[in-house]
Amino acid sequence: MWFMDVWLNGQLVPSDQASVAVFDAGFQHGVGLFETLCVYNGRLFRPMEHVQRLVASAKHLRLSEKIQVDPLIEALETTVAHNKLDQARIRLTITGGNLNMLQSGATNEHDPTVLVVAQPPTPYPDAFFEKGIGVTIAPGRLSPWLPSAGHKTLDYWSRILALQEAAACRAGESLWLTPEANVACGSVSNIFLVRDDALLTPPTRTEAPVESPSPVLPGVTRGAVLELSAGRNIERRNISLDDLVAADEIFLTNSSWQILPVTSLLLRTKKEGEDGGKDSFSLEQRPVGEDGCVGPVTSDLRTALLALIDRETSS
Repeated sequence: MWFMDVWLNGQLVPSDQASVAVFDAGFQHGVGLFETLCVYNGRLFRPMEHVQRLVASAKHLRLSEKIQVDPLIEALETTVAHNKLDQARIRLTITGGNLNMLQSGATNEHDPTVLVVAQPPTPYPDAFFEKGIGVTIAPGRLSPWLPSAGHKTLDYWSRILALQEAAACRAGESLWLTPEANVACGSVSNIFLVRDDALLTPPTRTEAPVESPSPVLPGVTRGAVLELSAGRNIERRNISLDDLVAADEIFLTNSSWQILPVTSLLLRTKKEGEDGGKDSFSLEQRPVGEDGCVGPVTSDLRTALLALIDRETSS
């Protein structure tokens, strides 16, 4: 166990002594938001983008009007500097604070709970990035009509369950579909497809038209990849299962993985029952592209992204 001091409501305290109230809205009702950031070369990568997204969500979802960008960035940087971290995974969590959400109609008048926790960077096998991973399809659907859709809330139970099911199939991620059976995102990632030299990605909550909302989070790493792809043909549009199967390359993005290649799809196929019996399902593994190998666009973008991260955190 790596014991660090955490930043809790304005104070640095040892992690094994930090506590929140039993009536905290995050504990009682799962009301809260979080961000996961990474530290490289002793500096956070794009903290402004992460914190601005969180503050915008807090106001939109009426979590709190008191949350401000600059103090949160100061808390993050203070935690990193105090713990003398060169590489780390940082989690910023904000909840509704010590209140009864069911009795209060003005939650934004209460003081939120603010917690910054530092942990070692999550290690991933080199094979993940050299050979890629397989992905499954999550059993549920993401509704774009929920108020929390496309926001990074504490409600991750269904996504964790989907990841556990994917792991049981030896897959590294589980993809979620919309009610219309379009591919939205992974349980913990955004998704990109490469097809006929075009880069395809589903529109996010902030990009989709009002009449057709999206449950996709506007990922910070996704945004960096789009910046690096400025000279490419980029299509922000709905991605069907047919698009997924026909893709030349697929990759996922998040703060911890940066860019993670997908080289195989584990899809459920229906088997008709014999003698009128019930139909059964099996998992069929399909390679991505012609050979199921990491593609050149994915490799080039990952190299460019790692270089971008190094430049921004070394200067």
